Amino acid sequence: MSRRAFVRWILGLLILIGAAATGLYKLLLRAVDAQNVSQPNADSDLSQPKQEQAKTERAAVDENAALFSFMILSDLHISGYDPNTTKHLKEALDDITKFEPPVDALILTGDLTDFGGEDGYRELKKLLSGFKLPPIYANMGNHDYYDIWVDKNGAFNKDTMPNGKTDAMARERFMKFFNQEKIYSSAVVNGYPVIMLSQETYVQEKPEYGEGAWYSDEQMNWFKEELNKHYTGKPMFVMTHQPLPPIGSDGRTHQLIRAKQFREILKPFKNVFVFCGHRHQDFQNGAEHYVKESFHYFHNSSVGRVLNRSFQNAGKDKSQGLYVQVFKDRVTVRGREFSKRSWLPEADWDIKIT
Repeated sequence: MSRRAFVRWILGLLILIGAAATGLYKLLLRAVDAQNVSQPNADSDLSQPKQEQAKTERAAVDENAALFSFMILSDLHISGYDPNTTKHLKEALDDITKFEPPVDALILTGDLTDFGGEDGYRELKKLLSGFKLPPIYANMGNHDYYDIWVDKNGAFNKDTMPNGKTDAMARERFMKFFNQEKIYSSAVVNGYPVIMLSQETYVQEKPEYGEGAWYSDEQMNWFKEELNKHYTGKPMFVMTHQPLPPIGSDGRTHQLIRAKQFREILKPFKNVFVFCGHRHQDFQNGAEHYVKESFHYFHNSSVGRVLNRSFQNAGKDKSQGLYVQVFKDRVTVRGREFSKRSWLPEADWDIKIT
């Protein structure tokens, strides 16, 4: 074989080997691709059931979550002369804003200030505006009428009462602060009615009732209408300041006066929760804080001054309130110690919706 022929033979052989190698390489690539398709991996569609499972788990958690929650703060007693009440309210508001999920509403059940004067409301406004809070609903307590006891020198003076003041001035001050047309009000929050009843007068106008909460015919009729208007069988929430007297009697000083009519109005309705303040009783002192009547009745403690059974502010560091959560089948009510950011096992109720 000549040299030229040998070179041509070698070149042909190399071309054939190259073609075979290329074919083998493509064949191997197809085999690898096929192998990859047959093995599950993070990008494969076979990972979707895990994602769907996670979604299902999240949905189950959401289904069991609270539908509505609110915090009740009673007896704040804010004033310019008692820094302890200011400290306690700051503790409470700071604690509440850290709740997760966030609280849907903040409810203040009377004795917002210690004397109901402009200075007390200025201090309260400063405190509330210092935090990012949910919608606030409030009613009046007896102390919110106390400006009639304060003389022109800022001293508590029984001898000169009413010191040029009137109960009407106290009502106007409250309504202006909360931008209300009346001192009683209602709201529907997350589909749940919240009814705020308020003491309408004090000793300048009706001295015979002392520190008791008197409600007019107008307010009592309005209360009944609100219950009928919003009733669906779902929980409804009613707030007063003064507590009820024993069943079968009307109230006196420091109590809700028209108690028999109040109870009669509530009788036709299921799943009503009534909350009051005024007593300041420590959740940990053995006092009764929950009573089952035709409605569920709760006595709150106090943010500003928590009292022992002898009505002394023995635990000056304490600051307490109630946290309410509504679930599909139940309502939970829990006592909170704001100074320690802790729950109180002595105040823990789980009530089934009927």
